[in-house]
Amino acid sequence: MTAPHALPLATASALIAAGRLSPVELLTDCLARIEALEPKLNACIRLLPEQAMADARAAEAEIARSGPRSPLHGIPVGLKDIIDLAGHPTTCHSKLQLDRVAEQDAAVVTKLREAGAIFPAKLATHEFAIGGPAFDLPFPPARNPWNPAHHPGGSSSGSGAAVGARMLPAALGTDTGGSVRHPAGHCGLAGLKPTYGLVSRRGVFPLAFTLDHVGPMTRTVRDNAMLLNIMAGHDPGDPGSARHAPEDYTRGLHKGLKGLRIGFVRHFHEVDTPATPEVAAALEAAAALLAKEGAVLSTVVLPPLGEFAAVNRAIMLPEAGAVHETWLRERPGDYAAVTRRRLLPSQFITGTDYVQAQRRRRELVAAVEAAFREVDLLLCASSMDPASKIDDAAEVERTYPRQARTPFNVTGHPALNIMCGVSRAEGLPLGMQLVGPSFSEALIYRAAAAYERAAPWAAMAPQL
Repeated sequence: MTAPHALPLATASALIAAGRLSPVELLTDCLARIEALEPKLNACIRLLPEQAMADARAAEAEIARSGPRSPLHGIPVGLKDIIDLAGHPTTCHSKLQLDRVAEQDAAVVTKLREAGAIFPAKLATHEFAIGGPAFDLPFPPARNPWNPAHHPGGSSSGSGAAVGARMLPAALGTDTGGSVRHPAGHCGLAGLKPTYGLVSRRGVFPLAFTLDHVGPMTRTVRDNAMLLNIMAGHDPGDPGSARHAPEDYTRGLHKGLKGLRIGFVRHFHEVDTPATPEVAAALEAAAALLAKEGAVLSTVVLPPLGEFAAVNRAIMLPEAGAVHETWLRERPGDYAAVTRRRLLPSQFITGTDYVQAQRRRRELVAAVEAAFREVDLLLCASSMDPASKIDDAAEVERTYPRQARTPFNVTGHPALNIMCGVSRAEGLPLGMQLVGPSFSEALIYRAAAAYERAAPWAAMAPQL
């Protein structure tokens, strides 16, 4: 049998339900994988093996007695370390938060715990989910499992590295300007930014209140949908939470692409922020494969990427500044240099700037909504470049904003990154996005699963 750590979540879940794999066996193998690879990848901030093993034994006994509570019963899930896990520090990868112990689980952790999931590790992040890879923090930056000399993407960097390296079958990340989809793209994963409000953010350290999302990161589209089935749901404790009826997000995975209208937003990567030739070619090949599988492709024009980026920045920075104002004033030296550099402009954006950005935001939402009257889904770039070297600060800074993820934080529409190629020069994954109308996650998963079946990328893994 394939080593347990290498199994996709859905396969491991089925084997556990059939009595052919125990949660203890799965967790033991994942912990061994972490021990073997962690010195190379720095994906984990804090391992919790004793508690996780106790939970795995309890899951094993309960499943033997009465069957699994859910498909996630006995499955290890990693948590980006801005997500609260009761009784453990939520460090945000920062000196400023080293001693803050969470008093209760984040709402999304509560949902996963009730479903029987196990939490063996808190995972690395860029500091407060806004810094970049930094070497002047209490913990080293996570590295890319496809080549540890390279950046894994951020800010959910440890989540991408851990799932990409087959340390864990799934992890949670957060996404304010692309921070689930960026590491998913660089680590060859499925990473979803759900519709704004679909997944509660209560118990997650905020970056920007009206842009923040929590999303699943997995190896396959099915795994991602299975995780969202548990994560989604209204939470009256989160002011941004949406009242949306529960769904089974796996229900359409088998239906294929025939008749789906997909609008290709080519100008994002051809005109607004030109992608490298390899990325552009991978996107064109993906579009051709979607059409071959039965989708109806057309070209869609949205407002320029630069407008979305400017609105995101003019909203995100004041909202982040409200969170960090006291620390920026009293303890600026305790941030990493890159975090401080990114946060300080928050103190100089005016209320007028913020209000005007929110006004323009409504117009950008309307433009994307208008596109969805003509097509069912959008296809567009994720990153415009493969992952850069992690210790090349100038190249990290140059490539970080060269992306097309931010628009859908501004508009709140769901967006999924999936792998669509491999860079020949570096052997690193390339990603694309499928984007849908609000609460169309099941439709996005349907299209992504069809592409995943037809493309060769799902069978590829980093050679560590």
